[in-house]
Parts: sequence; structure tokens; C-alpha cells
Amino acid sequence: MTTLTHKTIHHHIGGQDIPASSARTAPVFDPATGQVQAEVLLADARDVDRAVKTARAAFGDWQDVSLTGRARIMFAFRELVAEHVDELARIVSSEHGKVFSDAKGEVIRGQEVVEYACGLPQLLKGEYSDQVSTDVDAYSFRQPLGVCTGITPFNFPVMVPMWMHPIAIAAGNTFVLKPSERDPSASNLIAELYAEAGLPDGVFNVVHGDKVAVDALLDHPDVDAVSFVGSTPIAKYVYERANASGKRVQALGGAKNHAIVMPDADLEFTANHLTAAGYGSAGQRCMAISVVVAVGDVAEPLIARLREKALEVKVGPGLEPDSEMGPVITAQARDRIRGYIEQGAAAGAELIVDGRELHGEGDGFWVGPTLFDKVPTDASIYTDEIFGPVLAVVRVASLEEGIELINRNPYANGTAIFTGSGQAARTFQRNVHVGMIGVNVPIPVPMAFYSFGGWKDSLFGDHHIHGPEGIRFYTRGKAITTRWPQDAQDRTHHSQHMHFPTAV
Repeated sequence: MTTLTHKTIHHHIGGQDIPASSARTAPVFDPATGQVQAEVLLADARDVDRAVKTARAAFGDWQDVSLTGRARIMFAFRELVAEHVDELARIVSSEHGKVFSDAKGEVIRGQEVVEYACGLPQLLKGEYSDQVSTDVDAYSFRQPLGVCTGITPFNFPVMVPMWMHPIAIAAGNTFVLKPSERDPSASNLIAELYAEAGLPDGVFNVVHGDKVAVDALLDHPDVDAVSFVGSTPIAKYVYERANASGKRVQALGGAKNHAIVMPDADLEFTANHLTAAGYGSAGQRCMAISVVVAVGDVAEPLIARLREKALEVKVGPGLEPDSEMGPVITAQARDRIRGYIEQGAAAGAELIVDGRELHGEGDGFWVGPTLFDKVPTDASIYTDEIFGPVLAVVRVASLEEGIELINRNPYANGTAIFTGSGQAARTFQRNVHVGMIGVNVPIPVPMAFYSFGGWKDSLFGDHHIHGPEGIRFYTRGKAITTRWPQDAQDRTHHSQHMHFPTAV
């Protein structure tokens, strides 16, 4: 009898691959075949403590590295990421299941945040005011927090962590990343690229694990800030638990992104983009369009085009060149999505394309593109974040009714409108209560020099992620007021006043 052995994915702490204190592991699947391709170590509190203490020890020296020195390391890291785009994309595709071109796009969008971080000397400039009072000057600057941690989801194993660690590290912090245990390998390669770029050992660390590791990070007294991206229930849990231990927290939650389609929209253009936004990455994106709001008489021709496009999507293994959509991440995800399709049909929605009818080769985690029409707004396929390739169409009579529908939703991550009317677009973007808006752009993920973040139940915390708000999140300000008396006998400067100081 032959026993199959798989590679083991270790923690990366202090510049080295480290075995775990715990004997627990989790399987890493190839979603296209359903087969286990690796085992990842799952950290316990001792492993987390080791990583955090290593990061804390490295912080003292790293915060004193000059802005220019930090920027040069980020420039070197950027070049290495660019050189390894294809390798990173292959790793992501093999463990996540998304198609190679989509994985490559993810890496490039993450690289853009690194490029933003390269401008740190400009981004961290303070303010200075001369002579705010007689012989008194005032200025401010920002300093790093200390040890920061990122807890990141499976759906973007390169891009989402890169929304966090380049900004945090460039600002002078050290970092402990806890990536998803479902697709962990890319994070270890990122650690190797940081080391090759010249980042000192201990500044960037990777700890793999599940809830045990998450709780240990949230509770650890030496962790100063927590960044999280995931589902809304877990985002709320992370926010409340980390806040209770006095940490700075940004926790980005789930989504139910709507796209309004106006009667004057270019239907071919719109259908193409909604198909890509709904089924790309098998719908496993927090910015995926999952609800189409058809206004007036656009519904019938739009549904006809969406049906045609859904049936044309080429579903297959992510590393096959012809594939446009890959499998979902796990067997449990597949079964959950199929369950939602069944619930939607039972709730009275009209099932136009049934993704359960797709049968891929082997034991992969396959669900095909699914399209519903006339979806009741109390059905679970409308109310819940499915995180799969399920597109639901809701019909409304007017733009105003569509905006009201969106504003009633507890999620407020992203939304879009397809129209040829500037007035309709302006009305929409001013009145909709959502954090990120696209006009004829279905997935309005901001560029790195803006910040990413939703409203309502899609964000817990005061700061959005990356961009200018990322700089503010990973630093804190100091305001300095100075006076330099020239004459120690000058009573103008040394006379005692008991009143509160005022400018003179």
C-alpha cells in the first residue's frame, strides 16, 4: 500500500520557515480536481506569540530606518513582485481555482499598492506653521504604531494582503500576516521576495491558521492594529474583540452589490460587463455584482442577453488557457451555493440558467453560472451574501425605486449604474448610500491612490483600506509646539502666567 505525502506549508517568522508548536494541519485542495495538494500548519497561541514577539523586537530598529531607506526597499520589492507576477498567479490559480488571467490581474492590482507605498517620503510629510504666537512655531508629523496584523480571506490571497502590509511596513511598522488557510502558499513567496528586497528579518512574518490563530492575534497585548477582510459576521466579531483589547481596528465585511440598468443603457456592453462582474472568479469577490436592478422595459431584452452570455461562459480548470471561470474554493462552498439555488427556485424566483447542471471532469468543486429573474426581495438569494456565481435580477419601475431598494440593503460595499444619461448617473451617485460607486463600471475598486471601503455592515471601523486612509490608519499624529528663548533673563518669555495659554 502506497501512502501519499504532500508538501507542508510552514509559518515564516523572523526570515525563516518555522515548524508549528501545534500538530494540527489543514488540507490545501486543488479546487479543479478536488484533490489535496498540500498540508498547511495551523498555529496555536504559542506560534502567534513567537511571531508577534519577533515583530516587536524588529520594530525598534525598523522604525528608525530613514524614509528614503524604507522607500528603496519598497522599490526593490516592487521590482521583484513584477518579476514574479506569473509565478504568483499560478500559485493563486492552483490553490484558489480562479483562472490564470484573473489571478494575474489580482497580483498586478496588489503591485499598484506597493507602487503607492514607494512614495512614502511624500505621503508622510507633516505640516509646519511659523510664528503661531510670538516666537512660537507649531508642526506635526506621523509615527508608526508598532506591530500590525492582517487577517485576510481566501478570495484574493495576494491583492488583499497587499492592501495592508506594504503601507504598514513602509510607514515604519512591523507586520504579522494570517492569510486564509485555504490558499496560503502565495504569502510565503511574498515573504521571500521581501527578504530578497532587503527587508530586515522579523519585519514581515506569516502565521498560518484558523480561528485559534485569529483569536490569539486579537488578544495579544503586543499587537497594536488589526486589519481584516471577510464576511460581515466575522468582521463584526474581529472589530469587537480587538477593540476590547484596545487595538486600532479596520474590519471590512461582506457585500450584496447591486447594479442598476436604465432603459437607455447599451445592452450589449452592459450584459458583457455584468456577466464578467457576476461570474468572474466564480462570484467569489466582495465587489462582485450579485443583483441586477432592471428599470422599466429594459428587463426582457436584458434577461435575454444575460442568459445568452451565461451559457457562453467557458468553465474549466484555472490553469487551462481557454477557461473563463474556474471552480469554487471548497466542496462545502459548492454545496452551499447549490443549496441557495434550490432555495431561490423554491421561493418563486424564475430560474433562467441553472448552474447545478454543470458537471466538470473529476471531483472538482464545480458550480456553473446561474441566473434568476423576478427575484423576491425576501428570498435568501437576494438577502444573503452567496459568494458564488449566482446573478439575481430584480425588476423596478424607476431609478428612484432602484435607489430606495439599494439603500434598504444592510450591505453597502459597491454599486453601479449602467446608463447613457449624465443626469441619471449624477442622481444615483449623490443619493445612493454605498461607499464605492461605478458609472458604467461594474466593479468600482478604487486605484491604490484612493481608498477602498464600504458603508453600513460592509465596514467596521473609522478608516478605509490602502490609499490615504491606509496611511492614516497605520500611523498616529504628533503635534509639536516650540519656543526657543534667546535670553534666559528675558521676562517676556519667562514670566509666570496662571491662565490657560493663548496666542499673542
